[in-house]
Amino acid sequence: MNHNYYAILMAGGVGSRFWPVSTKGFPKQFHDMLGTGDTLIQKTFHRLAKLIPRENIFILTNERYNDLVFEQLPEVTKRQVVLEPAMRNTAPCILYAALKIQKENPNAVMIVAPSDHWIEDETAFISDVEQAFTFCEQNEALMTLGITPTFPNTGYGYIEYDTSSTNVVKKVNQFREKPDYETAKLFLSQGHFLWNAGIFMWQVKTVLKAFQENQPELYELFEKGIPVYNTDFEDDFIRDHYAKAKNISIDYAVMEKSKNVHVIPATFDWNDLGTWGSLYDKLEKDEANNAVVNAKTLTEEASGNMIRTAKSKIVVIDGLKDYIIVDKEDVLLIFPKTKEQDIKSVLQKVKNKYGEDYI
Repeated sequence: MNHNYYAILMAGGVGSRFWPVSTKGFPKQFHDMLGTGDTLIQKTFHRLAKLIPRENIFILTNERYNDLVFEQLPEVTKRQVVLEPAMRNTAPCILYAALKIQKENPNAVMIVAPSDHWIEDETAFISDVEQAFTFCEQNEALMTLGITPTFPNTGYGYIEYDTSSTNVVKKVNQFREKPDYETAKLFLSQGHFLWNAGIFMWQVKTVLKAFQENQPELYELFEKGIPVYNTDFEDDFIRDHYAKAKNISIDYAVMEKSKNVHVIPATFDWNDLGTWGSLYDKLEKDEANNAVVNAKTLTEEASGNMIRTAKSKIVVIDGLKDYIIVDKEDVLLIFPKTKEQDIKSVLQKVKNKYGEDYI
């Protein structure tokens, strides 16, 4: 394996649209969402380890999930777990991790990958990442993998790329915000737009240069810690300085401002597993088109439902169509799939009425 290859596995999100399974104390990346025997973070780690030395895979997460990381990934060391003491979106934590990696290996080429995506064809994924790494090693490029859209999705950002080149690697013209339905249809018809999957690759020196140029104040904040990174004094520095960082995503901070951004249209299937509906899409269905995780079901005139319970729980459903039915200890959710985006707002209502113990 190439010991210049590194990964940052992003595992700090809450996954509120997967409530009640995903909670602040135990978010979705630490759950076996599909009933495969592995949690999402375990699957992502093992996928990356096919290309990247295991000791070079860094887990970037909130400090409240430190114990969960070591429980689920016992092979990692304290050096590999990068903890955020405050929620500041993706740019500050990526900058922090990149500075740590640069101090350890100035020749590092790295991938930033979310911990909660579902990728079935892992061989194709590794091939795409290798191709991106090779391009980044030879060019001062910020690289991303884009997903060829299959329908006019309004929940994803889009990447518009230059069609003048016949190379697999395309130059990015611009990033586009989550569109309305008509705009999404237009993007699909034009044929040079990809979904933004939030998977990035670059040389560590290239992304740090981009931070210096586009986010000088943020860079200066974390640059002060270089003498103590990878030492016993690092935790104290981060505790004192991290909360001062701007709350900003890597897309806004660097990618949308840079001129050297390229994209490879992914050759693998992909699902961001952002909602119960997206999970439903990935699961096998029974004869009534219900997707079932863990439960034993008896259904009558019930179809198109997403059903998840504790292991081997018997669930009897009559007369429900296209619903999310999730049973978890002291919370039962029965909710229309068509309103799944509203689950996030339901959490606030639950909090207001019953307190934070349930969210």
